[in-house]
Amino acid sequence: MSVFTHLVAELGRLLEPVLAQSATAAAIVLFTVLVRLALHPLSRAAFRGATPAAGCLPILLQLPVFFVMYQAFSSAEVGGKANELLGHRLFAAPLGARWTEALGEGGPFGAQGLVFLGLFGAIAAVAAWSAVRGRRTAASVAAAAAAAAVDPKKPAGRVAPKGGAKAGTKAGATSGAGVGVMAEVSAEQQEVMRKLGGVLPLLSFGTLITAAVVPLAAGLYLLTTTAWSVAERAWLQYRKERAERLTGGGERSSL
Repeated sequence: MSVFTHLVAELGRLLEPVLAQSATAAAIVLFTVLVRLALHPLSRAAFRGATPAAGCLPILLQLPVFFVMYQAFSSAEVGGKANELLGHRLFAAPLGARWTEALGEGGPFGAQGLVFLGLFGAIAAVAAWSAVRGRRTAASVAAAAAAAAVDPKKPAGRVAPKGGAKAGTKAGATSGAGVGVMAEVSAEQQEVMRKLGGVLPLLSFGTLITAAVVPLAAGLYLLTTTAWSVAERAWLQYRKERAERLTGGGERSSL
Protein backbone atom coordinates (compact mmCIF):
# COMPACT_ATOMS: atom_id res chain seq x y z
CA MET A 1 0.00 0.00 0.00
CA SER A 2 2.92 2.33 0.66
CA VAL A 3 3.91 2.02 -3.01
CA PHE A 4 0.41 3.09 -4.05
CA THR A 5 0.32 6.06 -1.67
CA HIS A 6 3.75 7.16 -2.88
CA LEU A 7 2.66 6.92 -6.53
CA VAL A 8 -0.55 8.89 -5.97
CA ALA A 9 1.32 11.48 -3.89
CA GLU A 10 3.91 11.95 -6.64
CA LEU A 11 1.22 12.31 -9.31
CA GLY A 12 -0.49 14.84 -7.07
CA ARG A 13 2.67 16.88 -6.75
CA LEU A 14 3.05 16.97 -10.53
CA LEU A 15 -0.52 18.26 -10.93
CA GLU A 16 -0.45 20.62 -7.95
CA PRO A 17 0.77 23.72 -9.85
CA VAL A 18 -2.35 23.51 -12.04
CA LEU A 19 -5.02 22.06 -9.75
CA ALA A 20 -3.86 23.24 -6.32
CA GLN A 21 -5.63 21.42 -3.47
CA SER A 22 -7.58 19.14 -5.83
CA ALA A 23 -4.40 17.77 -7.42
CA THR A 24 -4.51 14.48 -5.51
CA ALA A 25 -8.12 13.90 -6.57
CA ALA A 26 -7.02 14.40 -10.18
CA ALA A 27 -4.12 12.03 -9.55
CA ILE A 28 -6.61 9.34 -8.48
CA VAL A 29 -8.55 9.83 -11.72
CA LEU A 30 -5.32 9.66 -13.74
CA PHE A 31 -4.21 6.54 -11.87
CA THR A 32 -7.56 4.88 -12.62
CA VAL A 33 -7.25 5.75 -16.30
CA LEU A 34 -3.78 4.18 -16.39
CA VAL A 35 -5.16 1.00 -14.80
CA ARG A 36 -7.98 0.80 -17.33
CA LEU A 37 -5.58 1.41 -20.22
CA ALA A 38 -3.52 -1.55 -19.02
CA LEU A 39 -6.68 -3.68 -18.90
CA HIS A 40 -7.99 -2.55 -22.29
CA PRO A 41 -6.70 -5.60 -24.22
CA LEU A 42 -8.65 -7.86 -21.84
CA SER A 43 -11.77 -5.72 -22.18
CA ARG A 44 -11.48 -5.87 -25.96
CA ALA A 45 -11.10 -9.64 -25.86
CA ALA A 46 -14.15 -9.87 -23.59
CA PHE A 47 -16.19 -7.78 -26.03
CA ARG A 48 -15.22 -10.05 -28.89
CA GLY A 49 -16.03 -13.11 -26.77
CA ALA A 50 -12.56 -14.54 -27.28
CA THR A 51 -12.57 -16.54 -24.05
CA PRO A 52 -15.19 -17.12 -21.33
CA ALA A 53 -12.83 -15.86 -18.64
CA ALA A 54 -11.98 -12.66 -20.50
CA GLY A 55 -15.16 -10.93 -19.36
CA CYS A 56 -14.40 -11.58 -15.67
CA LEU A 57 -10.70 -10.77 -15.65
CA PRO A 58 -10.95 -6.95 -15.99
CA ILE A 59 -13.33 -6.86 -13.01
CA LEU A 60 -11.34 -9.29 -10.88
CA LEU A 61 -8.05 -7.52 -11.56
CA GLN A 62 -9.54 -4.22 -10.40
CA LEU A 63 -10.66 -5.56 -7.02
CA PRO A 64 -7.15 -5.42 -5.46
CA VAL A 65 -6.72 -1.88 -6.79
CA PHE A 66 -10.02 -0.80 -5.28
CA PHE A 67 -9.13 -2.49 -1.96
CA VAL A 68 -5.78 -0.70 -1.83
CA MET A 69 -7.52 2.59 -2.67
CA TYR A 70 -9.99 2.01 0.14
CA GLN A 71 -7.28 1.16 2.67
CA ALA A 72 -5.05 4.04 1.60
CA PHE A 73 -7.74 6.58 2.46
CA SER A 74 -8.99 4.79 5.56
CA SER A 75 -5.73 4.21 7.44
CA ALA A 76 -4.25 6.83 9.72
CA GLU A 77 -0.76 5.41 9.18
CA VAL A 78 1.03 3.89 6.21
CA GLY A 79 4.35 2.14 6.69
CA GLY A 80 4.60 3.39 10.28
CA LYS A 81 4.22 7.02 9.23
CA ALA A 82 1.27 9.38 9.20
CA ASN A 83 -0.83 8.99 6.07
CA GLU A 84 -0.20 12.17 4.09
CA LEU A 85 -3.05 11.46 1.70
CA LEU A 86 -5.70 12.06 4.35
CA GLY A 87 -4.89 15.77 4.37
CA HIS A 88 -5.72 16.21 0.69
CA ARG A 89 -9.11 17.41 -0.53
CA LEU A 90 -11.46 17.63 -3.45
CA PHE A 91 -12.61 21.22 -3.11
CA ALA A 92 -13.94 21.38 0.48
CA ALA A 93 -14.20 17.63 1.18
CA PRO A 94 -11.27 15.53 2.47
CA LEU A 95 -10.52 12.57 0.24
CA GLY A 96 -10.72 10.27 3.24
CA ALA A 97 -14.16 11.52 4.31
CA ARG A 98 -17.37 9.56 3.93
CA TRP A 99 -20.83 10.87 3.14
CA THR A 100 -22.03 10.33 6.71
CA GLU A 101 -19.19 12.52 7.95
CA ALA A 102 -20.04 15.18 5.38
CA LEU A 103 -23.63 15.21 6.62
CA GLY A 104 -22.32 16.08 10.06
CA GLU A 105 -20.38 19.02 8.61
CA GLY A 106 -23.19 21.23 7.38
CA GLY A 107 -25.68 18.66 6.08
CA PRO A 108 -26.23 17.55 2.48
CA PHE A 109 -25.99 21.10 1.16
CA GLY A 110 -22.95 22.10 3.17
CA ALA A 111 -19.53 22.62 1.60
CA GLN A 112 -18.58 18.94 1.92
CA GLY A 113 -22.08 17.66 1.23
CA LEU A 114 -22.20 19.44 -2.12
CA VAL A 115 -19.02 17.67 -3.22
CA PHE A 116 -20.62 14.31 -2.48
CA LEU A 117 -23.85 15.33 -4.20
CA GLY A 118 -21.81 16.21 -7.28
CA LEU A 119 -20.11 12.81 -7.14
CA PHE A 120 -23.46 11.02 -6.76
CA GLY A 121 -24.94 13.01 -9.63
CA ALA A 122 -22.06 12.07 -11.92
CA ILE A 123 -22.31 8.38 -10.96
CA ALA A 124 -26.09 8.46 -11.53
CA ALA A 125 -25.58 9.99 -14.99
CA VAL A 126 -23.09 7.26 -15.95
CA ALA A 127 -25.42 4.57 -14.55
CA ALA A 128 -28.33 5.97 -16.55
CA TRP A 129 -26.20 5.96 -19.71
CA SER A 130 -25.21 2.35 -18.99
CA ALA A 131 -28.85 1.38 -18.37
CA VAL A 132 -30.03 2.91 -21.65
CA ARG A 133 -27.30 1.14 -23.60
CA GLY A 134 -28.04 -2.13 -21.78
CA ARG A 135 -31.71 -1.98 -22.68
CA ARG A 136 -30.91 -1.22 -26.31
CA THR A 137 -28.46 -4.12 -26.49
CA ALA A 138 -30.96 -6.52 -24.92
CA ALA A 139 -33.65 -5.35 -27.35
CA SER A 140 -31.39 -5.81 -30.38
CA VAL A 141 -30.33 -9.30 -29.24
CA ALA A 142 -33.96 -10.29 -28.70
CA ALA A 143 -34.89 -8.95 -32.15
CA ALA A 144 -32.02 -10.89 -33.73
CA ALA A 145 -33.16 -14.08 -31.96
CA ALA A 146 -36.72 -13.55 -33.20
CA ALA A 147 -35.51 -13.03 -36.77
CA ALA A 148 -33.39 -16.18 -36.61
CA ALA A 149 -36.34 -18.19 -35.28
CA VAL A 150 -38.59 -17.34 -38.22
CA ASP A 151 -35.89 -17.50 -40.90
CA PRO A 152 -36.87 -20.33 -43.29
CA LYS A 153 -33.32 -20.69 -44.62
CA LYS A 154 -31.54 -23.36 -42.63
CA PRO A 155 -28.02 -24.60 -43.46
CA ALA A 156 -29.15 -28.21 -43.01
CA GLY A 157 -31.74 -27.84 -45.78
CA ARG A 158 -29.04 -27.47 -48.38
CA VAL A 159 -27.68 -30.98 -47.89
CA ALA A 160 -29.36 -33.70 -49.96
CA PRO A 161 -30.50 -36.58 -47.73
CA LYS A 162 -29.16 -40.07 -48.38
CA GLY A 163 -31.58 -42.91 -48.99
CA GLY A 164 -33.93 -41.45 -51.59
CA ALA A 165 -37.39 -39.94 -51.24
CA LYS A 166 -38.31 -41.87 -48.09
CA ALA A 167 -35.26 -40.66 -46.27
CA GLY A 168 -35.87 -37.19 -47.66
CA THR A 169 -39.41 -37.19 -46.30
CA LYS A 170 -38.16 -38.35 -42.91
CA ALA A 171 -35.40 -35.75 -42.91
CA GLY A 172 -37.91 -33.06 -43.85
CA ALA A 173 -40.17 -34.05 -40.95
CA THR A 174 -37.21 -34.05 -38.60
CA SER A 175 -36.10 -30.67 -39.94
CA GLY A 176 -39.59 -29.28 -39.43
CA ALA A 177 -39.63 -30.52 -35.86
CA GLY A 178 -36.19 -29.00 -35.31
CA VAL A 179 -37.39 -25.65 -36.60
CA GLY A 180 -40.35 -25.83 -34.20
CA VAL A 181 -38.04 -26.60 -31.27
CA MET A 182 -35.72 -23.75 -32.28
CA ALA A 183 -38.64 -21.35 -32.46
CA GLU A 184 -39.83 -22.50 -29.02
CA VAL A 185 -36.38 -22.12 -27.48
CA SER A 186 -35.94 -18.75 -29.13
CA ALA A 187 -39.25 -17.59 -27.68
CA GLU A 188 -38.11 -18.64 -24.22
CA GLN A 189 -34.79 -16.94 -24.75
CA GLN A 190 -36.56 -13.78 -25.85
CA GLU A 191 -38.62 -13.76 -22.66
CA VAL A 192 -35.53 -14.29 -20.51
CA MET A 193 -33.62 -11.55 -22.35
CA ARG A 194 -36.60 -9.23 -22.00
CA LYS A 195 -36.68 -9.72 -18.24
CA LEU A 196 -32.91 -9.45 -17.87
CA GLY A 197 -32.91 -6.39 -20.09
CA GLY A 198 -35.22 -4.69 -17.62
CA VAL A 199 -33.34 -5.71 -14.47
CA LEU A 200 -29.63 -5.90 -15.24
CA PRO A 201 -29.21 -2.28 -16.36
CA LEU A 202 -30.60 -1.15 -13.00
CA LEU A 203 -27.66 -2.83 -11.25
CA SER A 204 -25.50 0.02 -12.51
CA PHE A 205 -27.12 2.22 -9.89
CA GLY A 206 -25.71 -0.04 -7.17
CA THR A 207 -22.48 1.92 -7.52
CA LEU A 208 -24.29 4.81 -5.81
CA ILE A 209 -24.74 2.72 -2.66
CA THR A 210 -21.06 1.78 -2.62
CA ALA A 211 -19.96 5.37 -3.17
CA ALA A 212 -22.09 6.48 -0.21
CA VAL A 213 -20.22 4.24 2.27
CA VAL A 214 -16.60 4.35 1.04
CA PRO A 215 -14.15 7.25 1.29
CA LEU A 216 -14.48 10.02 -1.28
CA ALA A 217 -11.26 8.88 -3.00
CA ALA A 218 -12.71 5.40 -3.54
CA GLY A 219 -15.89 7.00 -4.88
CA LEU A 220 -13.81 8.90 -7.43
CA TYR A 221 -12.22 5.62 -8.48
CA LEU A 222 -15.66 4.04 -8.92
CA LEU A 223 -16.90 6.97 -10.98
CA THR A 224 -13.87 6.95 -13.25
CA THR A 225 -13.73 3.20 -13.86
CA THR A 226 -17.50 2.95 -14.42
CA ALA A 227 -17.47 5.82 -16.90
CA TRP A 228 -14.50 4.24 -18.66
CA SER A 229 -16.30 0.88 -18.92
CA VAL A 230 -19.42 2.38 -20.50
CA ALA A 231 -17.46 4.61 -22.89
CA GLU A 232 -15.09 1.79 -23.82
CA ARG A 233 -17.95 -0.57 -24.68
CA ALA A 234 -19.72 2.14 -26.68
CA TRP A 235 -16.53 2.77 -28.64
CA LEU A 236 -15.94 -0.94 -29.30
CA GLN A 237 -19.55 -1.35 -30.42
CA TYR A 238 -19.20 1.65 -32.75
CA ARG A 239 -16.04 0.21 -34.30
CA LYS A 240 -17.70 -3.17 -34.76
CA GLU A 241 -20.79 -1.69 -36.46
CA ARG A 242 -18.63 0.56 -38.63
CA ALA A 243 -16.48 -2.39 -39.74
CA GLU A 244 -19.60 -4.41 -40.53
CA ARG A 245 -20.99 -1.58 -42.64
CA LEU A 246 -17.73 -1.27 -44.55
CA THR A 247 -17.50 -5.02 -45.22
CA GLY A 248 -21.20 -5.41 -45.85
CA GLY A 249 -21.54 -7.67 -42.83
CA GLY A 250 -19.79 -10.48 -44.66
CA GLU A 251 -16.68 -10.55 -42.54
CA ARG A 252 -16.08 -10.52 -38.85
CA SER A 253 -14.81 -7.17 -37.67
CA SER A 254 -11.36 -6.92 -36.12
CA LEU A 255 -11.33 -4.85 -32.94
